[in-house]
Amino acid sequence: MTRSFSRPPDLGDIESLAKLAYDEIPEMLREKAKEIIIKVEDFPDRETQRELGLQSPFELMGVYRGVPFGTLSVTDTPQDIDLIILYRRPLLDYWCETQEDFADLVRHVLIHEIGHHFGFSDEEMERIEAAAERPLL
Repeated sequence: MTRSFSRPPDLGDIESLAKLAYDEIPEMLREKAKEIIIKVEDFPDRETQRELGLQSPFELMGVYRGVPFGTLSVTDTPQDIDLIILYRRPLLDYWCETQEDFADLVRHVLIHEIGHHFGFSDEEMERIEAAAERPLL
């Protein structure tokens, strides 16, 4: 999904990349995540920064808000929507520092946040990613 930019990607560019990345998720998982709303904002708001204990708004490239899939009982009433927010400025900062393909970066962050929708912790996702990156001998 490589795409080059002649200018820094704007909110709409990142939203388009996120939609393309979402479409690449296996159908079985996409079906269970179809209610998630994906938004793009420049930075996390002050409440999110405070809640997550961030020293800087650049520390967070994305966040999942909602009730993880499978933890909501049929007798529970959802209080909020499932939402993934991608943060443009932290994504751009990381991209400039690493020279990573921007579309790959957006895909990685989106899939990471969808992992939270399925109830995976950061540590579990790191183990899954590490296992996937290990060469098979």
